[in-house]
Amino acid sequence: MAARPVSRMLLRVLRSSVRSCSSGSPAMQPWPRESSQSATEELSRRRQFLREHPAPFSAFLTDSFGRPHSYLRISLTEKCNLRCQYCMPEEGVPLTPKADLLTTEEILTLARLFVKEGVDKIRLTGGEPLIRPDVVDIVAQLHQLEGLKTIGVTTNGINLARLLPQLQKAGLGAINISLDTLVPAKFEFIVRRKGFHKVMEGIHKAIELGYSPVKVNCVVMRGLNEDELLDFVALTEGLPLDVRFIEYMPFDGNKWNFKKMVSYKEMLDTLRQQWPELEKLPEEESSTAKAFKIPGFRGRISFITSMSENFCGTCNRLRITADGNLKVCLFGSSEVSLRDHLRAGASEEELLRIIGAAVGRKKRQHAGMFNISQMKNRPMILIELFLILQDSPPAIPSVSFGDPVHVQGLRHRVRFSNQMPTLWKGCWVPKSPRLAQQWLGSSSPQRHYSSHPDTDTNPECLSPMSQARATHSGPLPTLDRLTHVDTEGRAAMVDVGGKPDTERVAVASAMVLLGPVAFKLVQENQLKKGDALVVAQLAGIQAAKLTSQLIPLCHHVALSHVQVQLQLDSTRHAVVIQASCRAQGPTGVEMEALTSAAVASLTLYDMCKAVSRDIVLGEIKLISKTGGQRGDFHRT
Repeated sequence: MAARPVSRMLLRVLRSSVRSCSSGSPAMQPWPRESSQSATEELSRRRQFLREHPAPFSAFLTDSFGRPHSYLRISLTEKCNLRCQYCMPEEGVPLTPKADLLTTEEILTLARLFVKEGVDKIRLTGGEPLIRPDVVDIVAQLHQLEGLKTIGVTTNGINLARLLPQLQKAGLGAINISLDTLVPAKFEFIVRRKGFHKVMEGIHKAIELGYSPVKVNCVVMRGLNEDELLDFVALTEGLPLDVRFIEYMPFDGNKWNFKKMVSYKEMLDTLRQQWPELEKLPEEESSTAKAFKIPGFRGRISFITSMSENFCGTCNRLRITADGNLKVCLFGSSEVSLRDHLRAGASEEELLRIIGAAVGRKKRQHAGMFNISQMKNRPMILIELFLILQDSPPAIPSVSFGDPVHVQGLRHRVRFSNQMPTLWKGCWVPKSPRLAQQWLGSSSPQRHYSSHPDTDTNPECLSPMSQARATHSGPLPTLDRLTHVDTEGRAAMVDVGGKPDTERVAVASAMVLLGPVAFKLVQENQLKKGDALVVAQLAGIQAAKLTSQLIPLCHHVALSHVQVQLQLDSTRHAVVIQASCRAQGPTGVEMEALTSAAVASLTLYDMCKAVSRDIVLGEIKLISKTGGQRGDFHRT
């Protein structure tokens, strides 16, 4: 590759103190006699010249197909402060020992080497990069690297609002925020943590500080969030966002299924039905995204089509994992440990030879979606936080979690509820369910879902084979009239103003007889609508919280706890549902428990009705009730 002629301006800028890197790009050492102001001016002129007259790209970072790699993604940590259902178990994943992770100095040493060879963009990833204590200092030191044009970060947004002012001052130039739902309850269910409002505050802070566009990454999975496409696009009407829809990709342990992937073309067709004026934007060089814009909207949308239409031909990305391994392809299993060579005292030239050999082995394109799903690769949490998929994603297509919230500057449209709180102030985030999955029996998996983690040890867990009879403790006087009817026979709400506040607990159950065909599909999670047990569980929790809106004369109760369990009974091809509610107040919660069990059973019917309508809902009953003035009730 012939070097470009060096102009007189470059000679004047470099003077007689010049050193060269292997890319051919000269680097200036300022004269000792020069003042700091003069050195700064010279550096500024040199940077401007290099922007206008780029040097030949490093051979070490150019693969055998002529692709130059100018974009480096560095994972700062394997840890994350969320526990996404589709990412990792609630207790986390096995982490690399701290001694085997890259130190700050090693990160900067490698970054300096790559930038010297021509990398002009570095993105910091994780895990969650913003939980690393020295992340601001790392950004500041990267910002000093001559030739590095852009420093970006991909984050879940939990710590973003707090850290962004410092990060911006340190030199952070680009932000990607991962957000898979606009529904607070669904967010909390997915990530097993509170924090929806913090993510939204982070987006708001980024806009406030002038980042434009703020990129929002949304991994689209059938049965989980494909019904929110229009809501995400609507955000771009009033906000300078680039909402990026990412095709669901296979990684180690995530049980990737082609049926769960929503393709770029399918998403685009959905959006064109709502906005036929959607127009395609010119593709940027080496971009992974296909960008579109709706005329009149402030922001835009993009599609990352890794699976259906790969962009391998223009790939310019390399990745360094938190433990120091170089990955030349996100979907490749091949890795080279730069950490080991660094710690063994390898020289810069030796490191470049190792890097160049790895880049030279990079294939023309990845193996394709079906082959990738069979390949051994790291879970995404151990590569970077871009889309982290280690557990089978829960499918939640037909249950409303509450409407998506308003976003400041966005007019009401496309299923946004005007009864939800605003995005930036006091977002209501309901208590999330937790998912537990048990293996019952040795030959086939029995699926059991509970909104409480200690299902096995819960003494109140309902046995589906038990015969029930009612007992009670304490006085339980019978009444000679209905409490919700006044003396003239008209419906009336009971006045509970004079009753003392006590802890109220109620447990109710229901049974859904599915039949053998529907039962097998539920057991194997093969229903086209998605995971029926997860959907029913969430519906039961929502129903408990909304009981006073469904049952006219029920008082509104501030529930402190809702637990919904669903257990498969293979002998009867049935699902046994148990709902438990708890509150501190003057009135009981048996209606909340009964409503929860009933709606969960109705939801199971809705999920399975396409397979069979010979489904029987029954045995909706109160199991126990404690805390009322009339004494406790137990069905044993």
